Amino acid sequence: MAISELPTSVETAAPRRRTAWQQFKRVARRQPLGVAGGAIVILMILMAIFADVIAPYDPTAMNYSAFTAPPGTEFWLGTDQMGRDVFSRIVHGARTAVFVGFVASIVGAGIGLVLGVGSAYFGGKIDLVFQRVMDIFMSFPLIIMALAMVAIFGTGVDKVIVAITIPFIPRCARVVRSTALSVREMPYVDAARSIGYSHTRIILRHMVPNVMAPFLIMITAFVGQAILLEASLSYLGLGVQEPTPAWGLMLQGGAELYAESAPWVAIFPGLAITLAVFGFNLFGDAVRDMLDPKLRSQ
Repeated sequence: MAISELPTSVETAAPRRRTAWQQFKRVARRQPLGVAGGAIVILMILMAIFADVIAPYDPTAMNYSAFTAPPGTEFWLGTDQMGRDVFSRIVHGARTAVFVGFVASIVGAGIGLVLGVGSAYFGGKIDLVFQRVMDIFMSFPLIIMALAMVAIFGTGVDKVIVAITIPFIPRCARVVRSTALSVREMPYVDAARSIGYSHTRIILRHMVPNVMAPFLIMITAFVGQAILLEASLSYLGLGVQEPTPAWGLMLQGGAELYAESAPWVAIFPGLAITLAVFGFNLFGDAVRDMLDPKLRSQ
């Protein structure tokens, strides 16, 4: 065969891109519990957004002719001791849980991100003092720290968010700092210092993007904890106050007095809290497995 007849190029088959459905099936096979948790999270968010459409009754309206009515066709999950529809209050309580959980988690983790990266970057006495202060905050359990914050700031939705946010800050800062310490020693950070970049530019452009994986993992873990903390504070009468629908308040009113005569008053709010926390924990574990290269490679 003549040289001119030789093929001048070799055609290679382009890699086929997976469709969205194929990618979803692949993730579902590898992380079935994570997909289940994600479905619970999405369902809870949609329920919170469209609570006014989903709830058949006003969650604060009292029906004096239907005190502790059992579940049925009129009231799907029954009514509480004040004649309020349990299903409607659970749906609107999801709005309170989602709002408090996401705001407290994002703000607490965001402040922890800034403090953790700054402490790792500057090091020295700044890092030493910062870590000792974080040790003091972390020596208290979350619920004890939240109770102390409520005692200082008071009750109400906004106060509960602050009370839950503050205990999250040192926990996120400690995790982010451990990752940022290794990033600080990277050659590109030294190169940025050598050409005169400011501390702010180095932190924002070179360090923060490289600690986003643990930051996102902490947010997903914090949401479930925040929902449980909000319910605990409301159950104790130190969180969200009436007439705002909240799952903890529903337990406070019926968990003990109506455990035998009207158990649905406490069972369904308790199931809502359990399912929400369980869903966010499963979803957080899946996010951790996907973002952690050590676990992803296994």
